[in-house]
Amino acid sequence: MADPLVFTLDPELTPELRAQIVTLWTEVTNAGGAVGFVPPVTEDRVRATAEKQFAGLGGGAGTGAGAGAAGDPDADRLLVARAGADGPLVAVLFFESMRFDLMAHWRLLKRVMVDPKQQGRGVGVALLAEAERVARDWGLAGLRLTARGGMGLEKFYRRCGYTEVGRVPGAIRVAPGDDRDDITFWLALDRPALQDRPAGHAYMEGPLRTRAEGTVP
Repeated sequence: MADPLVFTLDPELTPELRAQIVTLWTEVTNAGGAVGFVPPVTEDRVRATAEKQFAGLGGGAGTGAGAGAAGDPDADRLLVARAGADGPLVAVLFFESMRFDLMAHWRLLKRVMVDPKQQGRGVGVALLAEAERVARDWGLAGLRLTARGGMGLEKFYRRCGYTEVGRVPGAIRVAPGDDRDDITFWLALDRPALQDRPAGHAYMEGPLRTRAEGTVP
């Protein structure tokens, strides 16, 4: 991908962006990604779930509130990445609030998706690094995410600084006789940011530099 990644927090959720996210979600699923469905799926099927995800957005969504504004603690937030300022959508994730005062100091990352055509180019690592930067700007204590077992995602999330903290055996049934573990990962934000960890650190497999303005070369 020649164009640099450009990240936007809380973009205006236009009909065009909604459609782009649904298309990306469908393509990721049909390429084997574990984002709530089992392939094959159609955009119509994905759209119903996507609209529920969109309904939770607020606290700055579409207002340009920026990474330094945590906004409504009960609202979810959207982070998108494009290939260039006006380029195609290549990655998405949601910061999901637990909507519970005793858990307001962290967020759950949901629907972490990268365009299948961009796999292996560092887009996923850059997306999680930007999410970490945003969370630190908000003053959060940690980020949590879950993953479907059997997908080989453990190494990737460890590379990004996450630690496996729990696993529910067989909690995800993708087909009769095919139950997968539901794996929980945690990123404690009291450790150095991903881009600040020393060379040779276990989490730094491959070069990565991020900029505060949200562009990754």
